[in-house]
Amino acid sequence: MIEIFPWLSIPENEVRFTASRSSGPGGQNVNKVNTRVTLYFDIEASEALSEEQKARLRERLTRRISQDGVLQISSQSERTQLANRITALEKFTALLRKSLTVHPPRKKKPTSFAAKQRRLEAKRQHSERKSRRNRVDWEQ
Repeated sequence: MIEIFPWLSIPENEVRFTASRSSGPGGQNVNKVNTRVTLYFDIEASEALSEEQKARLRERLTRRISQDGVLQISSQSERTQLANRITALEKFTALLRKSLTVHPPRKKKPTSFAAKQRRLEAKRQHSERKSRRNRVDWEQ
């Protein structure tokens, strides 16, 4: 089980991994070893998530989810496949935690008296500065 929150865990059989060749520098190791790991999580087929949670993930992760509703996360920063698998799982849990967190709506507060005074003072100073530019006395 992959624990996202104390009240939410995802069974490991809902997550699939594939390995492929990593890109970038690394010498011969890059050319012959499949160290990049891609994690696939089918949001639509998940039984651990409620419909509300699935909708929230679809809304917040639109760029990371394919048209089939599959979330993809890749990791190729490490030199071994196992380390990249662990890194991909950490990215996955962090992403789900962030996406499933519900923030309370912001409560609008009235503008404070001091803030109004600062705004009006700034406007007055700006007006004075502009009006000083216009005055030209050509008395001779």
